[in-house]
Amino acid sequence: MARVAVIDPQTATGEAKQMLDAVQSGLGMVPNFIRALANSPAALKAFLGIHEIASTGYLDLKTRERIALSVAEQNACQYCVSAHTAIGRKVGLDNQEMLANRMGHSSDAKAEAALTFARALVEHTGQVSKAEFDAVRAAGHSDGEIIEIITHVAMNILTNLIGKATQVEIDFPKIEFNKAA
Repeated sequence: MARVAVIDPQTATGEAKQMLDAVQSGLGMVPNFIRALANSPAALKAFLGIHEIASTGYLDLKTRERIALSVAEQNACQYCVSAHTAIGRKVGLDNQEMLANRMGHSSDAKAEAALTFARALVEHTGQVSKAEFDAVRAAGHSDGEIIEIITHVAMNILTNLIGKATQVEIDFPKIEFNKAA
């Protein structure tokens, strides 16, 4: 049971209702995570803003989802592992790839370099070494892509913290840690 109210989009009012309606339009559903965030329209607006920024740019959709899966597994956020497994399937990741992603690996060498860097960012709270920075660059990531990797890690840490702290009900097919997707 969630530790905070999970706002019903049908009974929401004001700015929260507008944002929940926009999420419904875009996704065809309003995940419980978003409903929990709707307790604070300012927090929901901030999240949707960073999510919008992070959903465009240089990194392809698959790499974005790989990062989300890796960070969620590393931070033990079952809500986020479950959500991003469902999203990963929609963007074309298969079960074997997603399981590898959750462990920081990929069948794509450039994506694996992004995951290695992302995991180092989480593990060292951003204090990555010159060698770790040089490795992601040597794998072909531009400065813009590196900034986006950092942004995606930060956004996913935020979602992991909210998902774990609020204990919102998982409204995606539930995925166990370290199991096949």
